[in-house]
Amino acid sequence: MKMEIKWQIIPQKFYNRDPSIVARELLGKLLIRIINSRMLGGMIVETEAYYGVDDPASRAYKGRKGKISGIMYEEGGVALIYMVHGNWLFNIITGPKGHPSGVLIRAIEPLIGIKYMLENRGIKDINQLTNGPGKLCKALNITGALNRVKVYSERSPIRVYMYRDINDKYIGRSHRIGVREDLPEPLRFFIKNNRFVSR
Repeated sequence: MKMEIKWQIIPQKFYNRDPSIVARELLGKLLIRIINSRMLGGMIVETEAYYGVDDPASRAYKGRKGKISGIMYEEGGVALIYMVHGNWLFNIITGPKGHPSGVLIRAIEPLIGIKYMLENRGIKDINQLTNGPGKLCKALNITGALNRVKVYSERSPIRVYMYRDINDKYIGRSHRIGVREDLPEPLRFFIKNNRFVSR
């Protein structure tokens, strides 16, 4: 039986742009995880943009091409999932192929399949469910096994759909969280006053 989805999937060309533009415009969009014909997910409320060879916080800094950073050179819209301090982190590659950059999805507002997400996390407090990159990956059961899936494909287990466009006056910016060395431009984007933004 085919699953009916009422939203429009975001096309691949959306991701073939500057990561800071993609990071900002992903706010308000729906991140959906499909598991055994069940949907889990919510609205993206916090992101961070990462550039490539000239970004000291990037996996591709100085042209690195390792097991993880090599994925950053793929086409926009490809998932990059790697582990930091025991937590999986979910990123979406941006820009044209061969020019590494990406967006880290830091937090979502849970909207769909909340019961199952709470079970995945083993918690009861919805406010603590998806307010951080590791938390949202646990809630959505996103692991490194899903590396390189295309989030713009109707057949992908992780997809991003159109949902809301967020006006600039509701968007905050800051420097990225937990990086040893940052760029001068603030590259963290979040929806102001949303309770699911990470603290």
